[in-house]
Amino acid sequence: MSAVSKASDAAAALRVEGLTTSLKIDGVWRDAVRDVSFALAPGETLALVGESGCGKSLTAMTVMGLLPKGVGRLSAGRIVIDGVETSTLAERDFGKVRGDSIGMIFQEPMTSLNPVLPVGFQIAEPLMQHRGLSRRQAMERARELMELVRIPAAAERLKSYPHQFSGGMRQRVMIALAIACSPKVLIADEPTTALDVTVQAQVLDLLGVLQRERGLGVLLITHNLGVVATNAQRVMVMYGGDVVESADVGDFFAKPLHPYSRALLAAMPRVDRPTSDLAPIPGQVPTLAELPDGCRFQSRCPLREEACAVRPPLTPVEGGRRHVRCVVLARELAGDLPREGTA
Repeated sequence: MSAVSKASDAAAALRVEGLTTSLKIDGVWRDAVRDVSFALAPGETLALVGESGCGKSLTAMTVMGLLPKGVGRLSAGRIVIDGVETSTLAERDFGKVRGDSIGMIFQEPMTSLNPVLPVGFQIAEPLMQHRGLSRRQAMERARELMELVRIPAAAERLKSYPHQFSGGMRQRVMIALAIACSPKVLIADEPTTALDVTVQAQVLDLLGVLQRERGLGVLLITHNLGVVATNAQRVMVMYGGDVVESADVGDFFAKPLHPYSRALLAAMPRVDRPTSDLAPIPGQVPTLAELPDGCRFQSRCPLREEACAVRPPLTPVEGGRRHVRCVVLARELAGDLPREGTA
């Protein structure tokens, strides 16, 4: 079982072990995501958080088998979706799993939906491919799915094109498409990006209802910690392609451990404190070519010391309830003398 997993192998809707994804940069393969492991149980929401460029979406694209050939590759690890190991499948065989056992809501529905095909047909297509329904049967099911995601006048909108929908309605179409074949796993990659606050709440509420009704395991990718606090049970923080902390959501918000986790929360606006208390994180996420071999947060970390030049392991702390990748914190939490100036 993964060190950051609470679901047994048999119970997991999605299990990822030691996932390493490499990208080819200037002719050199570089590890953009390193040794990521987790298990997702049915009905559970696991949030993957971090700044842009930290490897969240790349992890999702690897799980979905959507890495561009010649540019990205799964260099190590195993991926098991609903009991089927997909990391060794040929693309043709993976296509039987993608859209069936696992679905994905992409960041921007306007670029993810085909602009020249009616949305009804786009929702119906996986039903014809994976469930063997006739076109008429699939279109009827598409109408039912559009009603399920609360698209008004669904029967009339089946023949509409993506540009004829608002941003929130397009996102609902994407959700209908993703759940068409009743998958066990749903990856939601920034599902509320570019939506206003009211529509964001409606979309997240809809996802919650569908999850409870269908027992979906949801991998929620976001940089919005407010969404994490209200919609997830567990959280994994990524930086530079590494998981640097994992915990139950309640524990994470009550006491973030990793310096990067602390910095993220300190930079998050909150209604219970003035905006003058916000503390931006100095610097920026290094490019893939600039990432250090050791702790990838070291160039921005206030706790940096010589030992950070070697990559620390993801260490269980607090009786194994949480995990943190920081040599300084692991030493302190193991009972050594606290580092001066740390909380």
